[in-house]
Amino acid sequence: MLFDFTYYNPTKIHFGRNSLDELKGELKNYGDTVLLVYGKNSIKKIGLYDKLIEILKESDKTVVELEGVMSNPTYDKVLEGGKLVRDNKVDLILAVGGGSVIDCAKAISVSAYCEGDAFNRYWLNFEEVNNEIIPVGSILTMVGTGSEMNGGSVITHEELKIKTGRVYSPDVYPKFSILNPEYTFSVPQYQMVSGIFDIMSHLMEQYFSGNDNNTTDYVIEGLLRSVIDNAKVAIKSPKDYEARSNIMWSATLALNTVTGLSKEQDWEVHMIEHQLGAYTDCAHGMGLAAISIPYYRHIYSYGLDKFVRFAKEVWHVSEEGKTRDEIALEGINCLESFIRECGMATTLRELGATKEMLPLIANSTVLGGGYKKLTAEDVLEVLEKCY
Repeated sequence: MLFDFTYYNPTKIHFGRNSLDELKGELKNYGDTVLLVYGKNSIKKIGLYDKLIEILKESDKTVVELEGVMSNPTYDKVLEGGKLVRDNKVDLILAVGGGSVIDCAKAISVSAYCEGDAFNRYWLNFEEVNNEIIPVGSILTMVGTGSEMNGGSVITHEELKIKTGRVYSPDVYPKFSILNPEYTFSVPQYQMVSGIFDIMSHLMEQYFSGNDNNTTDYVIEGLLRSVIDNAKVAIKSPKDYEARSNIMWSATLALNTVTGLSKEQDWEVHMIEHQLGAYTDCAHGMGLAAISIPYYRHIYSYGLDKFVRFAKEVWHVSEEGKTRDEIALEGINCLESFIRECGMATTLRELGATKEMLPLIANSTVLGGGYKKLTAEDVLEVLEKCY
């Protein structure tokens, strides 16, 4: 059954090999000064930086730069960007990179003119943004987060040891996003497969969450099968355009709010991983991969019907001669085998966690869950099983 919902997404997507050609037209909609936000050297290595500077100059834009955005963007970096916005009267923030860069850009957009401490107001207390918001555009070079078509922004406050996300209104969604799968070809395999599991986790967090058997579930199953099939191709042939384009578009669809429509949603795996990341600075998708199997084995019996369906529809598990529990667990085993086949992380130890961190992570996790509402003790048990 579908619950009532209202759907709106204001982000314009330009997809394909020639999608950068659309940037000039988009720039005409904004003022003179652009803040270019990016990571370290990857966009320079692939020649994208030089192309962008050329386009920005041809468009008569004054360019201010914020480089060095890290894989888990910090609040200090957000504050640095906010100062650049104010000092230069920035009209548009152009994020070039993966989800971390786009998350940072969105955080800067809402924080630059915030009165008081933005992290406390917007990420901890979830206050409505009542100050000027600087528009954001994005050019995607690594897939996984779906940040290119949503209002989410995950930021780490290093001093507080808190990594947390906030989902904002459509005013904060990127106004446009340019998606060229070729820009992802140079991403190291470790980061590629990390992003692939982030996509899958987004889909599963919405799938395993109650109000089952509606149209959205069919959409999620199809996207999961697409990601699984194309991941296997991309790992063998990283420059396979079809595989990389299918993965890129699946990532966008996985978190542009379409796959969450009429779903209660879980997000407990993400909440646990966020705190793992606050302590270890690990790759987000790898943390999700390590946590997911113990978590789903912990909760599957509370949502048995959906886990049986997951096994049959996503992994093609046969039900002949098996109990429903056996079918469900076989589906989780298939997911674990895929994780290992792709070279994703399977333990917290390999991600830099120590046993001493586990209680701290468990006690600082935002508690929730879908089929089963977890306690701090439950979270610690899951962490110990995946250590």
